[in-house]
Amino acid sequence: MVCGGEAGDRPRIVDRIVEHGLCERQIYAIMRYRRYVFVFHQDFPLPTQVIDSLAELKPFIADCKGQFKSIGVVPTMGALHAGHLSLAKASLSQADVTIVTIFVNPTQFAPTEDLAAYPRTLEQDLQQLGQLGDIVVFAPSEADVYPPEATTRVIPPKISKKLEGEFRPTHFAGVATVVLKLLNMTQADKAFFGQKDFQQVAVVKQMVKDLNVPCEICACPIVRDEDGLALSSRNAYLSAEGREVALTLSKTLDEIESQIKSGLTDGFEVITEMRQMLIDGGVDSIDYAIVVNPVDLETSDPIRLPVVALIAAHVGKTRLIDNRIIE
Repeated sequence: MVCGGEAGDRPRIVDRIVEHGLCERQIYAIMRYRRYVFVFHQDFPLPTQVIDSLAELKPFIADCKGQFKSIGVVPTMGALHAGHLSLAKASLSQADVTIVTIFVNPTQFAPTEDLAAYPRTLEQDLQQLGQLGDIVVFAPSEADVYPPEATTRVIPPKISKKLEGEFRPTHFAGVATVVLKLLNMTQADKAFFGQKDFQQVAVVKQMVKDLNVPCEICACPIVRDEDGLALSSRNAYLSAEGREVALTLSKTLDEIESQIKSGLTDGFEVITEMRQMLIDGGVDSIDYAIVVNPVDLETSDPIRLPVVALIAAHVGKTRLIDNRIIE
């Protein structure tokens, strides 16, 4: 069934939906998201609620707090995959109310990066979330997140300056700002992030600590395809050949983990081996391939466990990251 149209079409659209036997909960979710066209099936579950404005979110949060319900939030930019869904599942298991935010944040993209090309798949995102249970989707407009009169930005902590910070110097300022805004908007008790963005989690944890934000930051394990490739929205950019090359990242991490656990402690030797494996695997360029202390991200040489091996490399025009905590 396909439904869509302007707000003025509501009675006609609702009639069409009712004819197909959808329940009131499903009708509400369909009608909430402005002008988008949706494709749903009669028996397809949908998120309990889709909120697209801060004005609507505020009373919802006030009601949750008034009922002493704990709130978990999963910040995303949409184009959801199984990794994002694992975060939502974690929130569902740990909080009374789960909010998944869907907002493609412009401030974390540099002018040369892929903001316009970033995949926007709201219909599919809602369908996937609807499979999980009672989830509230908050999909604000850019005007709600960054109103024209707003000029305040977050200066990210020191840990943001290295690694990603060296290659994407404005990235973490955008991430820190939007995460702080979303935590404030949702008043979340817990926020769930994927370990694949290891440095991002470290930055957010430090920001929350430094600014006394009453929210626990929960890092969840990387979710991988059966072939070992870490799930990422950017994997959609890879050709079949590119995907084969991309597997070099996880294979390199597998080998390095094995070597370190077998007793190799020479940090320079490990990094050299990592880079050579990536080159031999066909990546087009390497931003970094390094083994660091997981707390401060300082190079670990000689290697003393625990450490984290981190890779950022380009396959064609697609920039991929992956990591492995080794204990």
